[in-house]
Amino acid sequence: MAARARRERTERTYLPGIADVRICGDEATVRAVLDVLEREFRTTSARPYDNGQRAYLQLDTGCTDADAG
Repeated sequence: MAARARRERTERTYLPGIADVRICGDEATVRAVLDVLEREFRTTSARPYDNGQRAYLQLDTGCTDADAG
């Protein structure tokens, strides 16, 4: 079977101070890491998948834009 051609991807843009996070591990490890991140940062709700062994979320570390002026 021939390999399928890769689709063209658009360039991602990121907001200053916002981190996209992917966590992989057993369910207990993922939950422990999420607990710490949620305690220390403002975060989105984690989107779990793979039966709780992976999660995606965003966290806000504060605006890192250079000051204007």
